[in-house]
Amino acid sequence: MAPAIDAVVIGRNEGARLVACLASLAGRVRHLVYVDSGSTDGSPGEAARMGARVVALDMTRPFTAARARNAGLAMLQGDGFVQVVDGDCAVVPGWIDTAAAHLAAHPDLALVCGRRREVAPEASVYNRLCDREWDTPVGPATACGGDALFRLAALRAVGGYRDDLIAGEEPELCLRLRRAGWGIWRLEAEM
Repeated sequence: MAPAIDAVVIGRNEGARLVACLASLAGRVRHLVYVDSGSTDGSPGEAARMGARVVALDMTRPFTAARARNAGLAMLQGDGFVQVVDGDCAVVPGWIDTAAAHLAAHPDLALVCGRRREVAPEASVYNRLCDREWDTPVGPATACGGDALFRLAALRAVGGYRDDLIAGEEPELCLRLRRAGWGIWRLEAEM
């Protein structure tokens, strides 16, 4: 039997980007959790209308994306896989099936990631640089970005993300995963 696949989405005031993100996951995951960090644009209500379980991040504490991701992961029960994605990103059709099949076939892997693309790389130098930076080598990897399909058991084994990191939480998590004996793999697939 294939492992259950859940999703954790984080965001703040993402509006239409969040709607596209949640729509890209609809029907592809068992449980959809959206962690909101103080939106004022109605994002939590829209996420709830789209079937997500909404978690309001405690904004009396300093914000970190790591803390938001951990809050979402805390809502998930059991084992299986979890697609972690930022609320301004949409998951391409076929990604979850491809990623889950690879993760299921390789029990030594903690996570798989794919090719993330900038929607409008021609819009600015910054967009072009991001798009190039995301074009990482296929195969064994040392780290992933904010969007990846994880094995929940691996995440839990290393205690999840470090809540106190304001940046670089994914490379730091991946370092701990590798030290614990887990592998990280970059698939030749659009994410």
